[in-house]
Amino acid sequence: MIPSDPIMLLSFVNLKLRDYYGSLEALCDDMDVPASEIVEKLATVNYHYDAERNQFV
Repeated sequence: MIPSDPIMLLSFVNLKLRDYYGSLEALCDDMDVPASEIVEKLATVNYHYDAERNQFV
């Protein structure tokens, strides 16, 4: 289960990407969450996935 609040989600996802996953796709596959759900929710607070940095910025 992922946080529903976009700011909490940002913190949660960036921590997981930094410490455990090499890509957003790997995180989403492991957690069984569509990447589009995370991307769309974080876009509402103006954060977008940077694959080179492997984080939302």
